[in-house]
Amino acid sequence: MAEFDLVVRNGEVATGYGLARCDIGVKDGRIVALAERIAGGERVLDAGGRLVLPGGVDSHCHIAQPEPAGFVHEESFVTASRSAFAGGTTSVVCFIPQFKGGGVWEQFTAYRAAASEAMADYAFHQIVTDPRPEILERELPAVIAEGVRSLKVFLTYDPLHLTDAQYLAVLALARREGCLVTVHCENHDAIRWRIAALKAAGLTAPKYHAWARPPVVEREATHRAIALAELVDQPIQVFHVSCAEAAEEIARARARGVKVWGETCPQYLVLTAADMDRPGFEGAKFMCSPSPRSVEEQGRVWQMIRQGVLDVVSSDHCGFSYGTPDGKRMNGEDDFSVVPNGIPGLGSRLPILFSEGVSKGRITVEEFVRLSAANPANLMGLAPRKGRIAVGADADLVLWDAERRVTITNALLQHAIDYTPYEGLEVTGWPVCTIRRGEVVMQDGRVQAAPGSGRYLPRGRYALVAPRGVVPDGFDAARL
Repeated sequence: MAEFDLVVRNGEVATGYGLARCDIGVKDGRIVALAERIAGGERVLDAGGRLVLPGGVDSHCHIAQPEPAGFVHEESFVTASRSAFAGGTTSVVCFIPQFKGGGVWEQFTAYRAAASEAMADYAFHQIVTDPRPEILERELPAVIAEGVRSLKVFLTYDPLHLTDAQYLAVLALARREGCLVTVHCENHDAIRWRIAALKAAGLTAPKYHAWARPPVVEREATHRAIALAELVDQPIQVFHVSCAEAAEEIARARARGVKVWGETCPQYLVLTAADMDRPGFEGAKFMCSPSPRSVEEQGRVWQMIRQGVLDVVSSDHCGFSYGTPDGKRMNGEDDFSVVPNGIPGLGSRLPILFSEGVSKGRITVEEFVRLSAANPANLMGLAPRKGRIAVGADADLVLWDAERRVTITNALLQHAIDYTPYEGLEVTGWPVCTIRRGEVVMQDGRVQAAPGSGRYLPRGRYALVAPRGVVPDGFDAARL
């Protein structure tokens, strides 16, 4: 019997400590050896001098997610996994819903059953929209005990948003149970007020989505979310930061020692508000929240990435098609405020980040690895198993052709959605082989994994998101 199930040879390996020319030995799905030369191996894969990177960890994906209106996102766990592998991602963290008036345990069991067909490995966030006493006292602790260690709250959107009092209750529960809280930061009432005024003025085209939610509403909500988390002494991550104004709130809080992290997404690096002003209803393809901003703001977001203020780049994959019955046009074409928000990005995340970041000299390969794999794995409690190339880690690897130039098309991304907002974007750098736990699951664009071969990744308590032990006046209200 061979000592190794798989040996990856002749690659430039991103170890987390710099690039190293070495071989990787894999046994039983784990990395068991890194050496200048490894002999043998039941299977040998020649990297041909290409980069060998950790499989991507996408910590913000909406997959097969039920909606309050009764439909389910058309991106299934099979199609999402296929797109993930095509784009170099091997692990995802996706969302269990809660609907106002409903519970969480029933949704957890149903969603976990749906996820059993996944090919990528997966973990869950639990959305909390109705933190009633019985939810906080019984159902959420039960779900957390099953390995769900991150809660998602919205400070905007009907019917998802929480009041400040409800948000405080979730923060206190997370503090007691040892969870991270992730937050969508936009001011709900301010957006509603702007939408009403825009519609009264007859301004209803997709382009006015950006006018309804300018950076100030994101900045205000980010400040408030952090302040309340600081009051409770509960670590949070601010999702999908689109502008420097919001990122600066994170930077100021971190300078005070507050445990807060910031995430951004490729849409805020390559799309702009002008994309929503395309002819007809085409602008709806680019509608997500927060809105894409300007070219100048993209530069400021990159600066926040380089400073480490924004230390995770996720896709926020939210697959509403353009022309299907439950897609962007489901409510008609004459009111931007009822167009489903969100864009597909699971398969395009890594190529865009690599091209715009590494290929254009904005970040190094090691910084790319941290943003796309190591940092999200750390923050989500998936490390050291995921997000790095190291002895003992899962053998999740991507062979990356740093010189390959590709024009993105919807077909290349292999998702279920009928469009990509990145159609026609040329990128430099492309994944040519994806390995999940030692198994080649994508080779030259062809996905070859079996449905149901993905594994659930339950998470226990982890030190990174433990509270600091600092509360105003020494009075710890969360303990009551």
